[in-house]
Amino acid sequence: MTEAVLWSLRSGCPLVPRLSPYADRTQQWLLDQLVRLDLPSDAAALDRLRRAGFARYAGRLYPDAAEADLRVLTALFTWFFLVDDACDRPDRLSPPQIRALRDGTLALLREGPRVRHPGFSGPLRRLLVQAWREPRRRMPARWRLRFTDAVSHHLDGAWREAVAKAAGRAPGVAEYVELRRATSAAYVSYPLIEFATGRPLPDAVYHHPTLRRIADLGNDLLSWFNDLASLEQDRVSAGGHNLVLAVATEHGVPVETAVELVAERWRAGMARFVALRAAVPSFGPALDEAVTAHLDGVTHAVRGTVDWTLESGRYPVAPGS
Repeated sequence: MTEAVLWSLRSGCPLVPRLSPYADRTQQWLLDQLVRLDLPSDAAALDRLRRAGFARYAGRLYPDAAEADLRVLTALFTWFFLVDDACDRPDRLSPPQIRALRDGTLALLREGPRVRHPGFSGPLRRLLVQAWREPRRRMPARWRLRFTDAVSHHLDGAWREAVAKAAGRAPGVAEYVELRRATSAAYVSYPLIEFATGRPLPDAVYHHPTLRRIADLGNDLLSWFNDLASLEQDRVSAGGHNLVLAVATEHGVPVETAVELVAERWRAGMARFVALRAAVPSFGPALDEAVTAHLDGVTHAVRGTVDWTLESGRYPVAPGS
């Protein structure tokens, strides 16, 4: 049933799909890099990374990025997915370990690779050092601060979710939606639009209320679609941290009914997203191209998540039409 809903949402999605011509070549580059960094723990882990297709995900979100930049973006995406796995697997990191990971990550992003933190070492650190090198060199300080703040928000969300799981406390719908905006890492992907396009936005424009509403809604759309795709996994291990499960509990309905309610919520959110995107005001000739590039990037994040989720081996979704 959930698979049919996912394919139905995809077929009705009005956003245009894109994919970088360098995606598949970058995927092979990624696998070579991970082996060099001694990151996969075994052949099975490397095969899971291959089937996940993180380069195709980055290629869908940043379809116009140069090949070298797509490698950077793919490495960053892979790092965040590996952290997500570490925080969400059965032998997941404890809340104190996640906090130490957060502190070490932020120290690296803010102060550079020479700064070391006892809670952050090994292959994951080496991957982030490599991936962060070019954005740190190329992008202005205000952009680096914005990106680092987004990473902090994301890892704080992972910590809050871990605390709730450890306490056996499932969230309500409103609490979950807010927390999911942090754990999804969408807010981390948005500043990377500026890295990929070379069109940085001033802070006042980046945080403009209309653009923030579009960013929030885009985050919700990609997060809720992912929740539908990972529902069966989350029923076992997420401790109620899935929008479908939160809706089922709060409304006292079967999970099957909650799937339909979340799908309707997604469709309504998509209609608002399209309307908001069409109503963005002009910021003047000096900024409009950069604003359009940013909004295109948020749009690619939503549609790219839909398409990648259904093609990736990371989620148990059967082929559809």
